[in-house]
Amino acid sequence: MRPENYREWVYLSSGLGMNYNPTAAEPERFTNVFVPQWAYRQFLSTGKWPDKTMFALEDRAAESKGSINKTGHFQSNLAGLAFEVKDESRFPEKWAYFGFSEDAKTAEAMPKQQCWQCHNDHAAVENTFVQFYPTLKPIAQKFGTYRKEAETVTPQR
Repeated sequence: MRPENYREWVYLSSGLGMNYNPTAAEPERFTNVFVPQWAYRQFLSTGKWPDKTMFALEDRAAESKGSINKTGHFQSNLAGLAFEVKDESRFPEKWAYFGFSEDAKTAEAMPKQQCWQCHNDHAAVENTFVQFYPTLKPIAQKFGTYRKEAETVTPQR
């Protein structure tokens, strides 16, 4: 089920134009990441994500022409919405990934090779890209849950 109140969760970070493939996506988008307050608080005290944690990944269009803006980019229309869910009793690999179409209230888990494998191989904490969340990275480092090798730059093919 799609959580409707995810924008009330804790905001972790934004990326602009981030892409995990060698070919850049056009047009560039902002990606905003949110997590429920209870999961955030537990991460702060343990350096780990508790069971039932959900991440909301909201893609928004990047605009540069609007109102008084002369340079730079700002966020506009919702362009995509995905959720990463940790549920140890429901998913054999503990984490699953869901993409929602614009008005969809439910979604099926994406195939394992589509998201899970990349997260498993490259995530700094469990299957999450904490290396891109500047306020959480030092927390994970403090608790010893941070995988430094996740920072290794992968050569482009």
